[in-house]
Amino acid sequence: MNRLKVCTIFGTRPEAIKLAPIIRRFELQPNVEHRVLVTGQHRQLLDQVLELFGIRPARDLRVMHADQQLSALTARVLTEVEEDLRAFRSDWVVVQGDTTTALAASLAGYYLRIPVAHVEAGLRTNDRYNPFPEEVNRRLIDHLAHLHFAATEQARANLLREGLDPSTIYVTGNTGIDALLDIASRDGESPLPFPTAEHRQHLVLVTAHRRESFGQELSNICRALRALVARNPNVHVIYAVHPNPNVSLPVRRELQGLPRIELLAAVDYLRFVQLMKRSFLILTDSGGIQEEAPSLGKPVLVLRTRTERVEAIEAGTAKLVGTDPDRIVEETEQLLHDPVAYARMAQARNPYGDGHAAERIVEILMRCSTAARTAEAGVSEQTKV
Repeated sequence: MNRLKVCTIFGTRPEAIKLAPIIRRFELQPNVEHRVLVTGQHRQLLDQVLELFGIRPARDLRVMHADQQLSALTARVLTEVEEDLRAFRSDWVVVQGDTTTALAASLAGYYLRIPVAHVEAGLRTNDRYNPFPEEVNRRLIDHLAHLHFAATEQARANLLREGLDPSTIYVTGNTGIDALLDIASRDGESPLPFPTAEHRQHLVLVTAHRRESFGQELSNICRALRALVARNPNVHVIYAVHPNPNVSLPVRRELQGLPRIELLAAVDYLRFVQLMKRSFLILTDSGGIQEEAPSLGKPVLVLRTRTERVEAIEAGTAKLVGTDPDRIVEETEQLLHDPVAYARMAQARNPYGDGHAAERIVEILMRCSTAARTAEAGVSEQTKV
């Protein structure tokens, strides 16, 4: 039997982190010819993760241009990926999440009649502009995909409500937890990036970078952080600043040089996990951190009005607080000063997995591929008769 050809495609740091455990599993399969294709949608951040996990792409498309519009990026990824898939003669395309890369790669697979496997399928806010453009991206990817790997039962229910075939949906847990547990075990490989933060202080870790946070919402978050350190002398804020100038420029303008606020640029994933482990709590608009932090026992205040990670909210590990400065300060101070409220969030169960999602995903894809090839061979034999 010919080896199964699988092409895993990604372009951003979160995709790389969540696909790294799957890539590792595929490379252990003797009957799989596995190819990694990256688009470079996050250039500097992506390169850090590739090095950390030892991922060696077969090809890097380097699609990003300064101030590139979504339409231009989508078209370029679609064209380049389709050309590569055609040359490789892939049997499967594997994508993760809801990025422009994942959407364009799924569409390329569809155009070439190559089945698509969607990792982390079924996330929904049911608001097409929040997050933008991810909410529509993920819906389109799910309807293009042949296999849907949902992290939770809630994600599976979302897919069923949209009429997707139940036989294509598998609840596997989230591969981000696989990656997190791997990296969290590597303490000591890299020095911590906050030399001035004293251990006696409450370390509040912050990330905020989503498109819907650009502008006034980001300014509101900065106002909240200024108020937080002014009112709480035992608080030290570390803000891991995304390199996008729509984030880095206003954040540095409003927070650079303030006491007990450190701005870190391009923190690699290993050190970021160390920061999460040593933080007291986390303020973020990131989806992935809402999944990861509960495994480390860290409460998360979500700087958004809607989230697709509803399981974290329901489990009590995360809380939606939006971007109103007063609300952010109020909710943060409650966790700083109320041990019962803090313990309730810190000790909640993580609903996103046990660290074995990648193992399940690769096993399912291999099983489905074998079944499909067996059925195809049977049809061919019948045709001969």
